[in-house]
Amino acid sequence: MTVIVAESHYQPPNQVLTTLGLSLATFMRVLDTTIANVSLPTIAGNLGVSYNQSTWVITSFTVCMAISLPLTGFLARRFGEVKLFVWCTLLFSITSMLCGLSESMGMLLVFRAIQGAVAGPMYPITQSLLIAVYPPEKRGMALALMGMVTVVAPIVGPTLGGWITDTYSWPWIFFINVPIGIFASVVIGAQLAGKKEVTERPRVDYIGLIALIIGVGSLQIVLDKGNDADWFNSPFIVIMTIVSVVALIVFVIWELTDREPIVDLRLFRHRNFAAGTVLLILSYSTFFAMGLLLPLWLQRTLHYTASWAGLAGASIGIMPVLLTFFVGKYAPRTDLRLVAAAAFVVLGLTCFAQSQFYVGVDFMHVALVRGFQGLGVALFFMPVLTILLSDLKPNEIASGSGLSTFLRTLGGSFAASITTFVWDRRAVVHHAQLASHITPYNPTARAALEEMGKGGHDTRAALILNSEITRQGFQMAFNDIMHVLGWVFIALIAVLWLTKPPFQAKSSAAAAED
Repeated sequence: MTVIVAESHYQPPNQVLTTLGLSLATFMRVLDTTIANVSLPTIAGNLGVSYNQSTWVITSFTVCMAISLPLTGFLARRFGEVKLFVWCTLLFSITSMLCGLSESMGMLLVFRAIQGAVAGPMYPITQSLLIAVYPPEKRGMALALMGMVTVVAPIVGPTLGGWITDTYSWPWIFFINVPIGIFASVVIGAQLAGKKEVTERPRVDYIGLIALIIGVGSLQIVLDKGNDADWFNSPFIVIMTIVSVVALIVFVIWELTDREPIVDLRLFRHRNFAAGTVLLILSYSTFFAMGLLLPLWLQRTLHYTASWAGLAGASIGIMPVLLTFFVGKYAPRTDLRLVAAAAFVVLGLTCFAQSQFYVGVDFMHVALVRGFQGLGVALFFMPVLTILLSDLKPNEIASGSGLSTFLRTLGGSFAASITTFVWDRRAVVHHAQLASHITPYNPTARAALEEMGKGGHDTRAALILNSEITRQGFQMAFNDIMHVLGWVFIALIAVLWLTKPPFQAKSSAAAAED
């Protein structure tokens, strides 16, 4: 007997308006992960706390978002994808308003934590809804649009946040979310009101949920605070690491053996989902490390302001915006592994180009390399997302998207911590190596010191020389990391061939033969 369960895509009354609503909500959510970063000093001053205390504004958001992301599938089954999206977006807007109205750091942290919790499901549910409202031949376009939003929003965030804080005041970085969120939730609620959804009342896996909250929460705090606390020299970081490892081991074992797990780790039985998720984690983490290091290098080594550092890196968003339509339309007609491989080649080559930067490099050169890097980004997200979702069943897409996004986010946190740690440590190593050549027996060094010391300014000359050695040390460390990141992108091409065609994100169940 053959049983065929067919569910064609849902056609909303206005597909353009639906796409706009989903895109704006996703843009708002991704933007909010970075927009507050540059405003932390102002927030700290206005609320009367130290800068280190103000960083919990970021940590509280990322911790709660990381916890709620893998719960997306469970919540979608319980409430339905449309209701989940509408309520999460609406609550995101409300908590944004409450963040802006906060009069103390305690109030702000509570509302940021709630905002992070409701932000988690928004991105994966948007992916699932976009696939549902587009026919198979246009789903590549939908996923390409998601990729473009994912790239552009974090680039715009710091620049927009800095401008709003300087021009108006820091609460407005939260207030701008309110009209966008209300518009998106109303539009999607109206446009997808007729979409039929089957909801369940799944048993709540309390042990898995508690293990997830403790494990992921502790791990995210370790990754966010590790550098500031000097890592494992801090008893707090050691204790949180132990708690995280134990809780996550319990979580994985429990979820793999429980009859109704709150997070379905069995999705990794699908070949393309497993390989695609590994690919997404590694490629996004490498891309994130590259994007994080560049503005830090521009400000610390080349002495750019935050605004100019943002402008120098912003050119990476041009190509994704221009090419989204063409990638979405034509890429699905080819082997998506070749498209992704081309993306990794471009990203690798631009990393190698950045590994040749020096302290005298000009703004235009940096911007041009970043602009060419945008070509790789334009070709990257859509193929990887399509491959990842290609062998999931329709009722698994929300869970799979939530799980892969969670692991991608966690990979980005690891990348951020490792990159800044390695950059600082390699700079120390290079500083020591360069300083070892400054001796009375080095005629060049001796002549330079004598020239700078004329007029009895020996101490000032030593300070100037040490400052330049430190600057060169950070430059050399930057070059080292970019060289390694380039080879990581090239190596990822091999992972692509672990996946297997056909690649088509589904919105209808396949036939099952009994």
